[in-house]
Amino acid sequence: MTLKDFKSNFSEQLSSTYPQTEIDSFFFLLIEEYLDFQRIDSVLKADFIISSEVLTDFNAAIERLKNEEPIQYILGNTEFYGLPFLVNKNTLIPRPETEELVEWIIDEATKLKSDVTSSADEKSSSILDIGTGTGCIPISLKKNLPNATVSAIDVSKEALKTAKENAKLNSVNINFMEIDILKTDDLPNNYDIIVSNPPYVRELEKVEIKNNVLENEPHLALFVDDNNPLIFYDKIADLAKLHLSKNGLLFFEINQYLGKETVDMLAKKGFKNIELKKDFSGNNRMIKATL
Repeated sequence: MTLKDFKSNFSEQLSSTYPQTEIDSFFFLLIEEYLDFQRIDSVLKADFIISSEVLTDFNAAIERLKNEEPIQYILGNTEFYGLPFLVNKNTLIPRPETEELVEWIIDEATKLKSDVTSSADEKSSSILDIGTGTGCIPISLKKNLPNATVSAIDVSKEALKTAKENAKLNSVNINFMEIDILKTDDLPNNYDIIVSNPPYVRELEKVEIKNNVLENEPHLALFVDDNNPLIFYDKIADLAKLHLSKNGLLFFEINQYLGKETVDMLAKKGFKNIELKKDFSGNNRMIKATL
């Protein structure tokens, strides 16, 4: 089968499930993965004959897409903050909104560093990510803040395994720890920056979640009880009060519907300079605070 014919067949098989723009995106990702072709090659190499072996891979991908499995899980990888990451069903797929959080942390960490000292022998900043998943946050921070000492926590053994593979893939050294944050009363060290993108989707919000997420991504990393939606934020804030260094920063990715509640919780605990920031879609998505 030629690439041109396969593209037509690909669109036809998925047209009842996805809009054409999404189908095209899937197609370009798959030809890059399986043929090492770029988007323009779908035109320049339209008469390319796909081998039976590769065609088998393509057809398997189509069946998984029909079942609304995320393309990132089918490929086994994705990109975050310009870096490659392995993903699987033990980890959430990194989101663009989280890239904005990483960007904010890098900007603030750079300011924090310059405020402390400009000497060549300055001590490196210490960063902790709580609920690391793929490791996308700490790895991206370490790549962009190479002098920082970066650690990360997760409750899932399998997620940590993937995070360690991603650290190796991106040639960075991260101290990964298996800790259930809700069951610990202490952290291993003090930190200049603590960041977390914990579970924050309430059960009542499941109706807003697309099937490809609901049926595939780990619920452990997504959902919280309707009656205690800030459970992770509350616990992490308490730990941050004990383990943030002077002038240290606490960052959260948050539930867009609970911005005010999260800000109020932090204020009641004594945090100051609390800043609520919107994401590129205009939703309340990130918080920064100091003690």
